[in-house]
Amino acid sequence: MKEEQDEQTLTNAEPGTKRHFLRSITLPAIFVSVLWIIELIQQYLGIRLLSLGILPGKIEGLSGIITSPFVHSGFDHLISNSLPILIVGSGLFYFYPTLARPVILMTWLFTGVWVWLAGRTAAHIGASGLIYGFVCFLFFSGILRKDTRLIAISLLVTFLYGSLVWGILPVDQSVSWESHFFGAIAGTIGAIYYRKDGPQRPKAQWELDEEEEKVENFENDLERVIDNDQKNNEQNSSEEPMKITYIFKPNGDEKQADKGF
Repeated sequence: MKEEQDEQTLTNAEPGTKRHFLRSITLPAIFVSVLWIIELIQQYLGIRLLSLGILPGKIEGLSGIITSPFVHSGFDHLISNSLPILIVGSGLFYFYPTLARPVILMTWLFTGVWVWLAGRTAAHIGASGLIYGFVCFLFFSGILRKDTRLIAISLLVTFLYGSLVWGILPVDQSVSWESHFFGAIAGTIGAIYYRKDGPQRPKAQWELDEEEEKVENFENDLERVIDNDQKNNEQNSSEEPMKITYIFKPNGDEKQADKGF
């Protein structure tokens, strides 16, 4: 029993602690490391794994929905994605520890499926769609929750990555702007869908007092209804019960039968 409690304590590290920070940065760092290992293998073997990208409209391109974020076109492409993934990915795990995994899954799958359905005829590769999804989730989540702490994160994200907005426009045909666009939509949908989950704005004392007053009023109203119902039942039970007398009158055929006809 004690071992299970210790494991639970390690899993749910308190926000703001060093342990929580390390846990938040671990998975993004592992993911970025895997990206670099794959790119080093490509460079060493002199190959380019474009077949692992999303090939819109093609059955063989469906696997790219899962594999495309792992493949990049070169070191420049990978370098431009590595730091943003590390920063916004860690921010996602740090501020939304219970939502990070479902948000990542939603962004990953939605972006990939939409690119496969509506993307240009090309191999769409790279993790930039995830970056756009995470940025939009962090931005809109803080605003929708009306929490000053999370709104501050939204403003910080805007300051760091506000220029990303140009990436969702079909300006540079050499990049997958479709991944950027659909990733941004997926992140926004995630922020709206999970707006009532995870960290919420602390309620002011007057709001707590107002809710307590509503509960008390409801309880008082309920008690009055119950008391009135009990009084009505007692009053009905004290009244004299209604008597019903049944009179049976035989019809003409029965009278004739009695006379022998």
